[in-house]
Amino acid sequence: MASPSRYLSIPLPNGSRISLLLSLPFALVHIASLLIFFFPFHWYYLVTCLVLLVVRMFFVTAGYHRYFSHRSFKTSRVFQFVIAFMAMTSSQKGVLWWAAHHRHHHRHSDQELDLHSPTLFGFFWSHVGWIISDKYNDTRTEYIADFAKYPELRWLNKYHLVPPVALAVVLWLIGGWPLFIWGFCVSTMLLWHDTFTINSLSHLFGSRRYETSDTSKNNWLLALLTLGEGWHNNHHHFMASARQGFFWWEIDITYYTLKVLSWFGIVWDLRKVPTHLLTQDRLAA
Repeated sequence: MASPSRYLSIPLPNGSRISLLLSLPFALVHIASLLIFFFPFHWYYLVTCLVLLVVRMFFVTAGYHRYFSHRSFKTSRVFQFVIAFMAMTSSQKGVLWWAAHHRHHHRHSDQELDLHSPTLFGFFWSHVGWIISDKYNDTRTEYIADFAKYPELRWLNKYHLVPPVALAVVLWLIGGWPLFIWGFCVSTMLLWHDTFTINSLSHLFGSRRYETSDTSKNNWLLALLTLGEGWHNNHHHFMASARQGFFWWEIDITYYTLKVLSWFGIVWDLRKVPTHLLTQDRLAA
């Protein structure tokens, strides 16, 4: 006899299921964002929303992605915890979970074992379906053993709701429900979909500079929205670089911020693209 949970989930063509219960917080954040129309508007609500969007996007791109997934720079153990905590206020699950699944994606990009290939599994699955399904709930520790050795990161990963809940409570205490809706719900919703476009749209729309084994593309608009992550074909060509906008005209705000932090010794050893790789496997213009 089927378990009750199966009646509370939506089956997908690939055999996985979206749990209505587990995806409820995701849906509620979207629904709650509509409440902005029921509160008087104040500019500081919008400013708070945008500041938290940009700041948290930085920690997602610099932390989850360039540091924990690809080790593209070095930092202290204290700041390592800070960037993990701040990245996790994005409500994109645990730091070890995120980085391990991203490493798996690079190993199998646009192949059958890829987690979220839009060319193989469609836009919905690559954009959001895979992260709210029941298929990838576990942390693949075999992919992230280098960071899983830190007990504080294992704790954060296990209690991944602590950072976003802490942020939400602080906003509510400061500004009540309106600031909670604007600063947490709207900001988080925008942050989610900005981040998810790299899994989905960056494999569908844009240009290709390098011949890679996947469908990754460079997209200047997505690069602006995600502080540099839209230079996705560059990234798949040499994933270990702290700078994804390989050339001066490719805006990469995450890299610029890391560069400034390096002047103060907060981060160091920012990995560069080897000169010969800038022209290697380059496609005809």
